[in-house]
Amino acid sequence: MNRLLANSIEKIVSQEGRKFLQLTPGFDPTVLQYDKSSKPSLYIHIPFCKKLCPYCSFNRYLYKEEIAIQYFQSLQKELHYYKDLGFDFQEVYFGGGTPTINLSLLSSCIKDIQNMFSIKEISIEANPSDLSANTVTELQHIGIQRLSIGVQSFKDELLIAMGRRSHTSLEALHSIERAHHHFPTINLDFIFNFPSQSLEDFYHDIQMVKKCGVNQATFYPLMPSPHKKSAMERQFQAIDSKRESSFYHLLQEEMKKDFQPSTCWCFSKGDQKIDEYIINHPEYIGIGAGSVGFLKDTFLVNTFHPTNYIEQVEKNHVSIVMQKKATKKEAARYFMLTQLFGMKLDLVELEKRYQKAVSTELLLLQISSIIGKNKTRYYTTEKGMYYIGLMMKHFFIGLNALREICIQNRL
Repeated sequence: MNRLLANSIEKIVSQEGRKFLQLTPGFDPTVLQYDKSSKPSLYIHIPFCKKLCPYCSFNRYLYKEEIAIQYFQSLQKELHYYKDLGFDFQEVYFGGGTPTINLSLLSSCIKDIQNMFSIKEISIEANPSDLSANTVTELQHIGIQRLSIGVQSFKDELLIAMGRRSHTSLEALHSIERAHHHFPTINLDFIFNFPSQSLEDFYHDIQMVKKCGVNQATFYPLMPSPHKKSAMERQFQAIDSKRESSFYHLLQEEMKKDFQPSTCWCFSKGDQKIDEYIINHPEYIGIGAGSVGFLKDTFLVNTFHPTNYIEQVEKNHVSIVMQKKATKKEAARYFMLTQLFGMKLDLVELEKRYQKAVSTELLLLQISSIIGKNKTRYYTTEKGMYYIGLMMKHFFIGLNALREICIQNRL
């Protein structure tokens, strides 16, 4: 991999990512005037975990049942508010945290959503330790189409090193077996480039994915999270980015034998629903603590702490506390990145939305052989997958920086 090119990409995208910190308090209510032609997707964040994994950079808090009950009640209120505004959703994605941490509350929430909106597809994340036979049956019964299981590694020593003590590799395999054939899409999540992880360890994980018989797997590079305090947490801040390309090259070579890339990080057998709802739906609404939405070229950021979320919804019906209106160039770059991360960028859609706003960027990506072009679209090349993934990684790191500021200030 061209390290100079990678360094240049990291610098440029990091500069763009810092713009996430330039947010305006409050939000413009006109942004939420519903446009039926936009067809946004819905993301719902469940921020509770029984244990906090030290490597995780997402918005999550230790589970307390009384807070969780209030939280789900607030989710219902916020969802009704969007319903009253005229919004309709066909796809909903539950992320966390641990969405399945209280199955009763989750099931009730999903049934409310199905009654309120024209939901056709539901995707949800789950820990292997949560997937008992009864849980699998209930998730199937309430209409989950895509189940994403957070395996992270099939090497027990790595699970211990990363503080992921909720399951062993054998328990993960049993959970996958229980879920097998019960959902149209079963995805397994992994993280690569851990400090103590070798290429041999990663090769083992990839081969285990193939043996499991699932139809999708997603591999995330380890990303830093500055607010970590303990010694175990801090070890995941010192990421050796020079190793990352070796891991990714191995991933590409092995996965392309049996899977096709759905995104630069996600590999599927056939046409499967993916976890990156921002690709198939350029506009989306975020519900719940710490969620981010994007509507009318405006980033909308919710309050982060669960108790603040409950208070915010009670007071204002929605949990949005900050926004950033993107310039045409910024919005076009964001659209370009998310679409190329999903392997293709439609020429007609790009022209319709942003005209020639990113023509220079696209030309440079073509010259670097990161993307190609045919009559109908730009497409991400096999060489370009690593670099587009690198861009997306730094986009997420920018979001992480915003998340850290909000958590530290208890917003």
